Amino acid sequence: MAPLVGIIMGSDSDLPTMQGAIAVCEEFGVDTEVAIISAHRTPERMVEYAKSAHQRGIKVIIAGAGGAAHLPGMVASLTPLPVIGVPVPSRHLQGVDSLYSIVQMPAGIPVATVAIGNAKNAGLLAVQILATHQAELLNKVQQYRQTLSESVMAKQEKLEEVGYEEYLRQMQSAE
Repeated sequence: MAPLVGIIMGSDSDLPTMQGAIAVCEEFGVDTEVAIISAHRTPERMVEYAKSAHQRGIKVIIAGAGGAAHLPGMVASLTPLPVIGVPVPSRHLQGVDSLYSIVQMPAGIPVATVAIGNAKNAGLLAVQILATHQAELLNKVQQYRQTLSESVMAKQEKLEEVGYEEYLRQMQSAE
């Protein structure tokens, strides 16, 4: 089956962060393609990728970038597809520079942006976008949300049962 989500990053050093998006897509059974495409070092490759993605069946692009973080915005300017930007934490500014770069897009060129380093949410957002036209995927998203709710309720029940001090001790000993 052709991939529906393109997961791209500016450098292989971004892969540990972007793994979260890949894992979520795999969990939901959404096929992906993963590529290293640098806005600065391989600009022609970036242009070709962005312009051809929709013709190859890609429906959503997740673009991770650190530092100057131009990849998500540049790709968004070249494709009709939704682009989700993932600010990758950097050594010097912890990803704040990337976040600012990605969210400061001019009017007309939107890039949905998740929290610094939170590629998992980018994967979930991509899945939710696809689910708007796929009933089976929508059901999986609803089940996932139900599981999240049940997890929180189980934690609340345990907190009530053992009290906050014991709950906190158990949390700290699990670390």
